[in-house]
Amino acid sequence: MARWLPRSTDLTRFCQKLNRVKTLEDDMMETSFNRCLSTIDLTLLGIGGMVGSGLYVLTGTVAKEIAGPAVIVSFIIAGFASLLAALCYAEFGARVPKTGSAYMFTYVSVGEIWAFLIGWNVLLEYMIGGAAVARAWSGYLDSIFNHKIKNFTETHVGAWQVPFLACYPDFLAAAILLVATTFISFGAKVSSWLNHVFSAISMGVILFILVMGFVLAQPKNWSTREGGFAPYGLSGIMAGTATCFYAFVGFDVIAASSEEARNPQRAVPRAIAFSLGLATGAYILVSVVLTLMVPWHTLDPDSALADAFYRRGYAWAGFLVAAGSICAMNTVLLSNLFSLPRIVYAMAEDGLFFQVFSRVHPRTQVPVVGIVVFGLLMALLALVFDLEALVQFLSIGTLLAYTFVAASIIVLRFQQQKGDVPAPAASGQPNPEPREGPSGGELKEYESFSDKLQLVDRDKSKEQREPGQLKAAFEPYLEFLSNFYPGEVVTVAVVTLMVSAICLCSILVFGNTHLHLPTWSYSLLLVLFSLGFLLSLLLIWAHEQQHSTQTFQIPLVPLSPALSIILNIYLMLKLSYMTWLRFAVWLLLGLLVYFGYGIWHSKENLREPRPQRVSARYVVFPGGSLEERVQAVQPSSQPAAGLPETDTDDCKR
Repeated sequence: MARWLPRSTDLTRFCQKLNRVKTLEDDMMETSFNRCLSTIDLTLLGIGGMVGSGLYVLTGTVAKEIAGPAVIVSFIIAGFASLLAALCYAEFGARVPKTGSAYMFTYVSVGEIWAFLIGWNVLLEYMIGGAAVARAWSGYLDSIFNHKIKNFTETHVGAWQVPFLACYPDFLAAAILLVATTFISFGAKVSSWLNHVFSAISMGVILFILVMGFVLAQPKNWSTREGGFAPYGLSGIMAGTATCFYAFVGFDVIAASSEEARNPQRAVPRAIAFSLGLATGAYILVSVVLTLMVPWHTLDPDSALADAFYRRGYAWAGFLVAAGSICAMNTVLLSNLFSLPRIVYAMAEDGLFFQVFSRVHPRTQVPVVGIVVFGLLMALLALVFDLEALVQFLSIGTLLAYTFVAASIIVLRFQQQKGDVPAPAASGQPNPEPREGPSGGELKEYESFSDKLQLVDRDKSKEQREPGQLKAAFEPYLEFLSNFYPGEVVTVAVVTLMVSAICLCSILVFGNTHLHLPTWSYSLLLVLFSLGFLLSLLLIWAHEQQHSTQTFQIPLVPLSPALSIILNIYLMLKLSYMTWLRFAVWLLLGLLVYFGYGIWHSKENLREPRPQRVSARYVVFPGGSLEERVQAVQPSSQPAAGLPETDTDDCKR
């Protein structure tokens, strides 16, 4: 039976395959795409991804049912929380200007299987998100015409009552997706121009809403007579924050477009900062005018803004609001259809997904196969499926991507940069004449062994420490950690930090409700896991990190990414168990694809060094004289073809 058990060496090699990282090219600006997008183009793409139907629907829903006028505070906190994740994306987008967004960032720092699972979840997130927005677009337009489109379809086509299927086929939603797919396939410049048009109309409508809203504002709507500013208290504000957080998930389209930016090192961080700032300001200001125009408890959650203007005697303004809402949803559709094929392209280009999706059209310079195929799949979803039960699935995919990107920032920041070499030691004596060794490296000659020891001592005291090494100030206290490879301790600490964060958030979310823990054990577990989280954070901070002024870097590392990690995990655990069940099923399907195709076709397989046979290995013992004793060590592998075995006697002198 032991013959069928895998050997430890095989298991080690298999784990190394799963966790291998992507090798980046020397010239990361070289691409088959067209680098034509400016900072303004990327900023408007980000705004289009964030300021969608949520501005017209989400603000009213959260204000009436969750937080009241304190929805303003909820958006401020949610904007700050999104900023932590956005800064991580900004650093990666500037350092790794390649398409793929969270998938690519995870691949270059954490490992292959984790990157594939992130990319796999992002695919479903974009498909469901785009189809859901298309159905919302169709429903909003249908409501303007008193549901004539729905009635016509049910009368002439029919309706059905089947689980997971819509009540009737939504041909309008499918049609708008097919039209958007056609425009996206014309190239990045055409997509950007179309996004400019819809974004300009949407921002014009928002400006109109703000001006008219402040003119019609009545401060008495925040008075205690109407329930006060925060009728649901702090718990309502935090519950509103969790809901409002998902309004800002569209900024990753900027990172996904970095391979088509003219100057990604500058354009990507600036575009993320500008778009997130403008989107946060729009959500906050619209929430202010909405809750000042009419009492918050009288809002219509489905069409809060249009209804508010109608009740104040400006029914005509409802048509402008409807036009702005449709244009905003168009920008979200374009954002989804723009990002999805590029992430598929990145996975296919690396060999982890089917190779056909890595084809780029020679004239338009876009992955046209991915655009057409996934545009059709998105249209099919919008046509026949009931997406309301699946919309919550979007949250878990986004939060998981945010978590891995934040962890990747910590891991990458404490790794040596490509091409790093130890700094030469300062010495008053001239450097010895180097000579080339048998492996191509440089060997230094010294007059005596004692000279070499003195030079080593001098190097150790004056060397510049590399990223991932223990800081000199902590070496007397943590000397046992200095024996590890640079970055190795940091990687283990990041894993410990994430496990501690999961346990801590689990106690916070389920400790009193599902687990029914006694007060003493609840408090004890909180303290223990908090200490584990903080100690992991301090252990990471005790190591040297990269300091580069060439590209943008997120400040306060590792604190900022760690806060993003614990916040994302907390929000994930607040999701329903059905969401987790669907997530597990989708992950299993992804693992089947990876182990059936991706792991065998990965391009990193071609870059892996083949095992080379060493015919003899020598250990040299320096003695008191010029004589050297050489010990031959028999190699463990068989001789390679065409290479004779080295005789031990031939090696002795």
